[in-house]
Amino acid sequence: MRDGVGIAIRRYGTLIGFAAIVLFFWWSIPDTFMSARNWLNISQQMSMLAVVAFTMTIVMVMGDFDLSVGSMASLAGVVAAVLFAQGWPVTAGVAAALGVGLAGGLLNGFLVSIVGILPFVATLGTLTVFSGLAFLTSGGKTIFGREIPAEFSGFARGVIDLFGNGALMLPYLTLAALVVLVIVWVLLEQTAFGRRLYAIGGNAEAARLAGVKVRSLRLIAFSLTGLGAAVCGLMYASRVASANPTQGGGLMLDAIAAVFLGMTMSEEGEPRVLATLVGVLILGMLDNGLTQLSVDSYVREILVGTIIVAAVAFSSFSRRNG
Repeated sequence: MRDGVGIAIRRYGTLIGFAAIVLFFWWSIPDTFMSARNWLNISQQMSMLAVVAFTMTIVMVMGDFDLSVGSMASLAGVVAAVLFAQGWPVTAGVAAALGVGLAGGLLNGFLVSIVGILPFVATLGTLTVFSGLAFLTSGGKTIFGREIPAEFSGFARGVIDLFGNGALMLPYLTLAALVVLVIVWVLLEQTAFGRRLYAIGGNAEAARLAGVKVRSLRLIAFSLTGLGAAVCGLMYASRVASANPTQGGGLMLDAIAAVFLGMTMSEEGEPRVLATLVGVLILGMLDNGLTQLSVDSYVREILVGTIIVAAVAFSSFSRRNG
């Protein structure tokens, strides 16, 4: 009986915590928190973080991580905005920004898989490089106003009427995050590519001896994470109709936090993209609820840090004693 309870808590503890947060804010803000409008607002607000967290899951499956995603998101947004200001069509500017994200991811993958630099050191270095390039490209200023095409900024304001009667409007940003979620889920859970990534995360040397091309897969995984960061940067630039070199500042820590929160839901402690979604939802709800309660932003940081440490510590303790 006790073992069954322990297993249930270990497996569903994060979901229980998720439900507790929902109930707390529902009780504290009964008139607005559980409204359909507010939940659509939460989905739109967290869509950028969700894209980065989902693609960060790809590298964390291998036991790696990418510290440069925030500065890459800033760089991609700035590159697109500068090209728009120079008269480039929206499609060309977006494609160029995505190309920059892919190239940055390839650089990270090359440094980690080919050169052999530890992911922490490699991506810490490229974090600084991408940030410097963002400042250099933008001249250290925010690009906004008429330099941002209306069709680009209009994407973030677009919605899809799911039932054709106005009952449920799905924002384009939310839809973009859901598309990325499905793509990453298919890659990790339904393909040989994903199974090999999990094999690398379990034991990279054993995977190599079994014939898995560890270097090539690491290169691809980091490339996809860089591409996801660029998508996030474009989404953010569209949402605020501007771009600046510090736009993606807090994305990296929040993305890693979301993945770690999701990992507490797995008995093996493995990253799973659907579990990462729960982590993103927790962070999104905290932001939204605390903002409605007029709680200072630094309190949110304290709470998020405490929740992450408590969740991971509880999960680790449960596995050791389960």
